[in-house]
Amino acid sequence: MIALDTNILARFYVDDPGDQEAAKQRPIARQILTERPSLFVPLTVVLELEWVLRAFYRFRREQIVRVLEHLLGLANVNTEASERIAAALPLTADGMDFADALQLAASDHCKALYTFDDRRFARRARRLGCKPPVRVPTDESRPAPNAPEHDRRDR
Repeated sequence: MIALDTNILARFYVDDPGDQEAAKQRPIARQILTERPSLFVPLTVVLELEWVLRAFYRFRREQIVRVLEHLLGLANVNTEASERIAAALPLTADGMDFADALQLAASDHCKALYTFDDRRFARRARRLGCKPPVRVPTDESRPAPNAPEHDRRDR
């Protein structure tokens, strides 16, 4: 099995004819992804790929979702946490930041997810009916300092 870095995937998915180095590397990336029998993509690479596509190449949300769906569908590629990534993609398509959607998918076994990001994360998650619920903690939601330990969890 061979692990892949973000730049290999970026070269595979992005046609950047104005970049001579990219033009030379793209056929190599294409060969690796189409001819190697066993490849591994770490979750950190998926996160970085989403950021590169969005921030550097200005891909739209729908394009990013299609790229990641394609990556997950490649039979020769084992993507770390592929179930979590797949669960995050519909939320991403509905307007949630990919990293937030991935965090939410990874927290599906929890009672709640706390964040201070009310506008971009908590409100979107509420609007989308996400589970677990995404909450913004306040002073009022803190357990009393003398509360028993079982009362302190996930308030």
